[in-house]
Amino acid sequence: MHVVGAVGAPGLYTLNGAARADAAIIAAGGAAPNADISQINLARRLVDGEQIRVPAQGEIATPNAGEGAGGTAGGGGSASGQGPISLSRATAEQLDTLPRIGPALAARIVEWRESNGPFRNVDDLTRVSGIGPKMIASLRGKVMP
Repeated sequence: MHVVGAVGAPGLYTLNGAARADAAIIAAGGAAPNADISQINLARRLVDGEQIRVPAQGEIATPNAGEGAGGTAGGGGSASGQGPISLSRATAEQLDTLPRIGPALAARIVEWRESNGPFRNVDDLTRVSGIGPKMIASLRGKVMP
C-alpha cells in the first residue's frame, strides 16, 4: 500500500491480504494530529497496489484522477469525469450513478463484493444476479475492477 497525507511516516507498506485501511494507517505511523480520519472507512478491506490518502482537517478526501487500480481509502471513483468507478471500492450510491444500474442492482454488486472479495476484472460482474454481457458492454470504460 502507498499511504500518503496526514500520517506520521508516508510511504510504501506491505500488509497481509486481509488488511483493512486502519492497518495501513497504523503501519504509516498512525494518523497525524491534524488528520481527519472521519472521512475514511477504516474498516474497508484494501486492494493490492492502492494508494490511501489521509486528508488533513479541512481537506476533502477525493480520488486521484488516473489512479488505475489504486485509490484513496474513501474513494470509489467518479462518474463525473474523474475516471471510472471502482467496482471493488465504490459505494452502492456511487454505483447507482452508472447507466442501467439502479439501487437494487447496486446493492447486489456491493453484496457480491462483500461475500467474494474485490473484483479482479470487469467481467466478474456476470457473477452478480441481473447482469449479463450486454450490460457489461455498456459499462466498459465507466467501471474498473
